[in-house]
Amino acid sequence: MNDPVLLWLRQDLRLHDQPALVAAAHAGAVIPVYVLDDDGPGKWRMGAAQRWWLHHTLASLGEALEAKGSRLILRRGKAVPELRKLCDETGAEAIHAIRHYEPWWIEAERKLGDRLCLHDGNHLAPLRDVTTGSGGQYKIYSAFWRALSERMPPEKPLAMPRSIPAPAKWPRSDTLKSWDLLPARPDWAKGFSADWMPGEDAALRKAADFVDEVGDYAARRDLPQVEGTSRLSPHLHFGELSPRTLWHKLDRGAQADKFRKELAWRDFTANLLLVLPEYGDRNGRAAFDRMKWRNGASDLKAWQRGCTGYPIVDAGMRQLWATGWMHNRVRMIAASFLVKHLLIDWRKGERWFWDTLVDADYGNNSVNWQWVAGTGVDSNMWGRIMTPLGQSKKFDAGDYIREWVPELRQLGDDRIHDPQDRPDGYPDKIIGHREARERALAAGRAIR
Repeated sequence: MNDPVLLWLRQDLRLHDQPALVAAAHAGAVIPVYVLDDDGPGKWRMGAAQRWWLHHTLASLGEALEAKGSRLILRRGKAVPELRKLCDETGAEAIHAIRHYEPWWIEAERKLGDRLCLHDGNHLAPLRDVTTGSGGQYKIYSAFWRALSERMPPEKPLAMPRSIPAPAKWPRSDTLKSWDLLPARPDWAKGFSADWMPGEDAALRKAADFVDEVGDYAARRDLPQVEGTSRLSPHLHFGELSPRTLWHKLDRGAQADKFRKELAWRDFTANLLLVLPEYGDRNGRAAFDRMKWRNGASDLKAWQRGCTGYPIVDAGMRQLWATGWMHNRVRMIAASFLVKHLLIDWRKGERWFWDTLVDADYGNNSVNWQWVAGTGVDSNMWGRIMTPLGQSKKFDAGDYIREWVPELRQLGDDRIHDPQDRPDGYPDKIIGHREARERALAAGRAIR
């Protein structure tokens, strides 16, 4: 039998359309390994909500591998030394993995050198191939989308291997329980299980359900009170579902185009990291380095807890805490409120989302925050300030507010978006909209 090979798993926790697994299975006995590396990412170590998801998806993947006669090896520590140790322990000469674009993973891949065999498979196309005429990476989404569209449709997804060759001897593995990924008491994630089922099988079922309803996506995606979005983002983030699998499941008609562009946006945000790897920490527009952000510690806490006095913002922030997810339209409203109304640095909101979202993706989270804040290379202008009350009415968020802000549950549609007589227990607005808008515009003028 050939020497065993390692299959290094990261955010590609699936057996379907897994190019690294297929290549490894052709090369020899396969040792699948997941390394919990909290050192390499540094401040971007996986947040608490993601760790809840990780526990459950690793358990699911481990069962799927055992059904194939294989198993999942778990190691904790710096990824590169741990993988090298595994190679020494098992005699493996090669490591197969899907390419990643976060800066810490690019650095780890570089250090592993020729031993590492990289495969593309977590995006619609190899991002280093989607380039401008001069060979650079795109910084503007519209141009990126045009270039990516020329390469579509993506390659057909790969079938799951019929069998996964096992080594004669398995190396030592940590137990998943020993990693303590789940929250200790009090269990702030106790409501997550009602909304989510991590794992590849659940991802494929949810994708099938969404494909049946994709014709309604464009019309319903901005309505918080209906199930109009795909809710596939955490499954895509953890790689339980590949984007090209989803692309090919979609109807070929124009009704799916809006969602296809959302898949492309995910590719675009990863592509931007190749140009600006520190995008999670640095403004895309240098002028904002001069912005005088407010400290606003009490305002930040009110925003985090959903106690701003703006019902649509508070509903979103409470949904986030309870479920690890927030409706996309409300994410924009809540983010704009923090940055423009409260004049608090977008990075503080970005970090809160990183810790509380089950789908917190470094590229997506960074780019989306900078888009809303107006600080990014491809973003809204600073002067575009979302009106929370107007957005709430426009997108008919009354029932959404009633679900997540029980203090307002008895209010009718004419009052719930902006209750003038506040029910007991619901706070006053921490700042008026007009006052906040004038302050934000003045701050923008000051940095020109």
